[in-house]
Amino acid sequence: MTKRKPLSTIVAEGLAERIRSGAIALGAQLPTEADLCREYDVSRTVIREAVARLRSGGLIVPQQGRGMFVSEAPVPRNFSIPDEALKTLPETIALLELRLSVEVEAAGLCAERRTDCEAKTIRALMEGIDARHDDPTAVQIHYDYDFHLAVAKAAGNAFILGFLDYLRPIIVPRFQLRHIVAPELKDAYYARIHTEHEHIVDAIERGNGPAARDAMRRHLANSLERVRALALASGIAQSDVRQTLGAETPFAELMRSLTMK
Repeated sequence: MTKRKPLSTIVAEGLAERIRSGAIALGAQLPTEADLCREYDVSRTVIREAVARLRSGGLIVPQQGRGMFVSEAPVPRNFSIPDEALKTLPETIALLELRLSVEVEAAGLCAERRTDCEAKTIRALMEGIDARHDDPTAVQIHYDYDFHLAVAKAAGNAFILGFLDYLRPIIVPRFQLRHIVAPELKDAYYARIHTEHEHIVDAIERGNGPAARDAMRRHLANSLERVRALALASGIAQSDVRQTLGAETPFAELMRSLTMK
C-alpha cells in the first residue's frame, strides 16, 4: 500500500509548483496563513509546516514585519557547493552587510557629485554588464562589482573607493551564480538585476541623492537575502551566519591595522 503524503507536504509541493510555474511571481508576497488555510482546507499548523519546508529550501524568505515573500532567485533544488566555499557563507553575508553600510552612502554622494561624463560612463558600464547573460556556471555572483566601483569612484571620496577596491579580491571570487539561480530562472534573474541597476543609474543621472541611496539599498538588500537563503538551504544556523569574521581571513588584517591606529 502506498503511504499517503502528509498534508503539509502536499501543500508545500503545491505552492512550490505555483512558484516555479510563475503563478506566484518572484518577489511576490505569499498569501496569508488564513487565506492558505481556506484554499487548502487545512489547519494553521499544516500551513506553518509547509511554509517552513519552502523556507528551508530557499524558495521563500521572510521580511521582518511584512511576512513571507517568494525569493527573487530561488536556490536550485539540486546544487553543490565545495566545502571550502560553504564555510565562507557567514563571512560573505557579513561582508554584504558591510557593503550596505558603505555603498548606500556612496550612491547618494555619487548622485550629488558626479560629472556628466561620469554619469555617462556609469550608464555605459551598466548597460554593457547587463547585456551579458552568461552561463551561471561560468560567472560569479558579484559579476557587477565593476559597476559598483564606478559608482564609488564618482562619489568623490578616495577612502570609499579605496576600501571597496580592497574588498574586491575578498568578495568577488566566492560563489558562482549557479549556487543561487536555477538554470530556468537565469533570464528572469538577469532582468531583475538590470531593473535594480537601472533604478540606481536613473537616480544618479537625475542627481537625486536620496533616491540613489534607496535604490542601492534595495539592490544590496536583495543580494543579501539571496545569500541568506542559500545559507538557510545549506543548513547553516542563524547563529553561524552572525559569527564574526575569522582572524585567519584577509579582512582581519585590515581590521587589525585599523584598530592599532
